[in-house]
Amino acid sequence: MRTYREAVKSEIMNFVDKYYLENDKSPSIREIADGINRAKSTVHDYITKMAEEGMITNSRPNGISTPIMDKTNSAMRTVAIVGSITCGPLSFAEENITEYLKLPASLFGKGEIFGLHANGDSMINAGIEDGDLVFIRKQNTAEEGQIIVALVNDETTLKRFYKDTKNKKFILHPENEKYEDIIVDDLIIQGIVTKVLKDVV
Repeated sequence: MRTYREAVKSEIMNFVDKYYLENDKSPSIREIADGINRAKSTVHDYITKMAEEGMITNSRPNGISTPIMDKTNSAMRTVAIVGSITCGPLSFAEENITEYLKLPASLFGKGEIFGLHANGDSMINAGIEDGDLVFIRKQNTAEEGQIIVALVNDETTLKRFYKDTKNKKFILHPENEKYEDIIVDDLIIQGIVTKVLKDVV
């Protein structure tokens, strides 16, 4: 049977974990005290003791951290969403970060990831539709057949990448029969598509 002290420690741990999962931040001592209906001084004493015992960490400015919070943080990564990209004719590059998303690291693997909203319908046969959130691994090389973010004369587009070695050209292939290949002498690869997030209708 749990002792009174063990019960209070459990209440604190449960509240901190629940608060973090709902608010994405650590609660203050006062918020914990209010949440479990205990005196602030009591909660402070317990937090100090729990930190000494290694049950939690308590440091400024990060505040209280539990094993569940540590595991959650290590399993997540922050991805910047940097505007939109055309899936039709080339459009002027956008580099403004519009928001950040926290997503499971297991979705992406290694490398720097950023997100773009697809604009247009030239990649619909590859499953990329207007408005979809496309995640890109930032890199300057790609294998033939991969879908890339290509920069051509300060304009960007999302297309499947091929080489015309004989004519020393690059082919940006749309996945929609309405559009023709874009054939260029030079381009800069800014990244390759790794994942697509879409609404289900």
